[in-house]
Amino acid sequence: MKARVHVMLKNGVLDPQGEAVRHALGSLGFDGVEGVRQGKVIELDLADGTSEATIGEMCEKLLANTVIESYRVEVL
Repeated sequence: MKARVHVMLKNGVLDPQGEAVRHALGSLGFDGVEGVRQGKVIELDLADGTSEATIGEMCEKLLANTVIESYRVEVL
């Protein structure tokens, strides 16, 4: 079984990487980009029957810093 975890900074948390990407896009001539939020995608190969609750525990304990990041689990 496969799962995909999408991790993003919470709203209101400064995103310096996103700001650097926004600035670089402007420098390359891509006008109109008013904001960029950068996150990460983690793909997991799991044993069949692994519960979403277990994946949530993985996120809470290691994959996401829940103080400043939110996550969404997608079972494929």
